Amino acid sequence: MSNLSQIKRQKMLDYINQLKDIHKDDESIIALNNIENALTEKKYGLVWEEHSEKVDEMLIHNIPVFIEDEDRKISSGNDGDYNFLLEGDNLHSLKLLEKTHKSKIDLIFIDPPYNTGSEDFTYDDNYISKDDEFRHSKWLSFMEKRLLIARDLLAQDGSIFISIGDDELAQLKSLMDEIFGEENFINLVSVKTKNAAGASGGGEDKKLKKNLEYLLIYSKNINYLPVFNTVYKKTEICELLDFYKENNISWKYTSVLVNEGIKHYIGSTIDGTGDEIRIYRRDGAEFKSVNQLSKSEGISIREVYSKYFHRIHTTAMPQSSIRKRVISYIGEENLNRDSVYSIEYTPVTGRNKGKLYEQFYKGEKLRLFAWFKDVGEKDEDGTVYKKDIEGTYWDGIELNNLTKEGNVKFANGKKPLSLLNRIIGMIPYDDITVLDFFAGSGTTAHAVIDMNKIDGGKRKYILCTNNENNICEEVTYQRLKNIQEDLPHNLKYFKTDFVKKFENEEDVLSYRLLSHIKEMVELENMCEIDGKNRILILTQEDLQKWFDRGITHKTKVYLPSYVLLSREIELEGKKQAVEFIDVPDYYFLDELREVSEI
Repeated sequence: MSNLSQIKRQKMLDYINQLKDIHKDDESIIALNNIENALTEKKYGLVWEEHSEKVDEMLIHNIPVFIEDEDRKISSGNDGDYNFLLEGDNLHSLKLLEKTHKSKIDLIFIDPPYNTGSEDFTYDDNYISKDDEFRHSKWLSFMEKRLLIARDLLAQDGSIFISIGDDELAQLKSLMDEIFGEENFINLVSVKTKNAAGASGGGEDKKLKKNLEYLLIYSKNINYLPVFNTVYKKTEICELLDFYKENNISWKYTSVLVNEGIKHYIGSTIDGTGDEIRIYRRDGAEFKSVNQLSKSEGISIREVYSKYFHRIHTTAMPQSSIRKRVISYIGEENLNRDSVYSIEYTPVTGRNKGKLYEQFYKGEKLRLFAWFKDVGEKDEDGTVYKKDIEGTYWDGIELNNLTKEGNVKFANGKKPLSLLNRIIGMIPYDDITVLDFFAGSGTTAHAVIDMNKIDGGKRKYILCTNNENNICEEVTYQRLKNIQEDLPHNLKYFKTDFVKKFENEEDVLSYRLLSHIKEMVELENMCEIDGKNRILILTQEDLQKWFDRGITHKTKVYLPSYVLLSREIELEGKKQAVEFIDVPDYYFLDELREVSEI
């Protein structure tokens, strides 16, 4: 099929070349070249009117830097890693993160303005209304600058989750395809964010009410992305049983193996790879139903599922080769309705791969036990839940008491803690660095520390937000203070400031930037330079003074390349197990080149 647009465009290009042969003066050639360039620009993908921002224009004559607000430091009392809250326009914070965290962020979650036209998106200090003819263009210009940096910040195996409404969903998907590549698109997830009865929004009565938002998920590089942990919806057991009863759905997990019986080894067979399967007869195994145990022990159904969580099961007849081999070894003639057997073997595939695994069988057909614990979960309080795998529609997000989470008010609506826990829990590592550069109410940070408490992980977070209407100080930061008693962690509060590129002829920019190196080192290493265990040295004189005071054992010393270690200091440092860490030259390298100081 012919590309009519391409044919038309080629005819116009041919005509321009003819005009070049006729009009050879410089002015005509320049004009014709500009027309030619316009014709040969990209013809597929997002095209919009680009807009500049005041925050972007500030970078022409100013260099963003960080200044610590030491009064807002939060400490858990230990010398662990630090998390960071960066106050200021997120474009400026991202420009600085490019210097400290390029290819180091494992997970990015952002909840940007949805651009609904109802005063949720501010561009150059003005709310963008639905009547603004450049409404979408301004939003795209705003997002593109930040997402280009976000891509560079992600580690090779990193991923980004973006929460968005339907107003900009199509545009965002196209923009992400351009920036991250269609091949790195993972999923579009629909998230139920309001109960149907209470759904609101959607505009005029002619439109359906909204109770969904969306998650766009992209990888930095699909070839390196690890397999995500499975996402489950959890339903409390009695709530589930009531639902099944009301809808006449059969519930299978009602039998309890009260007594496993006496175990007798009767012999072995082999699996498909030739590995041993040990077979045991279970004499005297005892079974009761959940209802029987509830009555005999005088406890509720909920308590039975909690007490016998690991013993509740149903039976099934899977067409597995192992079951057939076990039946063949025992002999069908030796089986009856009361027969109970178990086997032990090491699977070579599946979730129990490489581990010694035990399976139970029952009856004349050797029906396999399917344990409730494999599809359920019991929390620390003993509450039992049924787990169901969720795909790209998530309706298992906890929406009750959302306004109370973190004990802060947030007029634009908080993201549920359970949603962020779920996203963070999808990453199969527990020592990741998480970035949120539309931090809002601080749910992302809350979830990171909450997940660490749940599984003992060592995740860290970096939050970026402006302080419009005091949101950073009174909402984001306040929430992190509020959770400190239950979820103790370390936090540093940085504000963005600016250093002018040019002051006067005698001015030396590198000297003025030197006073902001400490914050950059702390951010890059997610630590605190406390002057005791971690020390920053920026001059040869300071190095000698530190040495003369006496080197402390196992100190971490950060110093730039122009500060040279003497043989004496090097030997003493090695003796005291001191770790000398390079302060990178690249923090403000481009800026110093621009003013010709390099």
